[in-house]
Amino acid sequence: MKKHFYDYLWVASALYLILGFFNILFAWLGLLCFMIPLLISVFGKSKAYCNRYCGRGQLFSLLGQTLRLSRNKPMPRFLKSRIFRYGFLVFFMTMFGLMIAQTVGIFLNADSLKTAVTLLWTFRVPWTFAYTETALPAWVSQFAFGFYSIMLTSTILGIVLMVLYKPRAWCVCCPMGTMTQLVCKAHAHGKTDQN
Repeated sequence: MKKHFYDYLWVASALYLILGFFNILFAWLGLLCFMIPLLISVFGKSKAYCNRYCGRGQLFSLLGQTLRLSRNKPMPRFLKSRIFRYGFLVFFMTMFGLMIAQTVGIFLNADSLKTAVTLLWTFRVPWTFAYTETALPAWVSQFAFGFYSIMLTSTILGIVLMVLYKPRAWCVCCPMGTMTQLVCKAHAHGKTDQN
């Protein structure tokens, strides 16, 4: 089977996590993983990013299928339910909102910089070498810490789901995938209303 450039985008996901591990400011690159899927779903009216270009999904396929780290079992029905997926999206957006609020607090000098990467928004990761003071404003680093925490947490959740269930089990409940699906449904609904 012929390989395409997007078959190697898993490298970008792995590189993102590695670079952020050594310098937290690389976390800003993760915004591409938010903006590109939304732009493709808004202007392309499709979930092409999720289906073809998502480096994280490819990383899970590589680990789960190629390296056979997945049990390859079906996911429980509740994890695939609309209620769980929308609830998970609301939860992630709430965590994202709290991260933005913390960044704004730093920007307004109402809070001090918290140089910590956290897993599951609770557990502090014991590495501090990812941050060195720069000439950049503190809010830039605060956003990076928060965003990297979200990306690392969601990657670890995805790996757990990959091991327990199918390689791309994360894709079923991924908040970004749910958002792009909602955008595509809104396009389809708008088209129906016009006819």
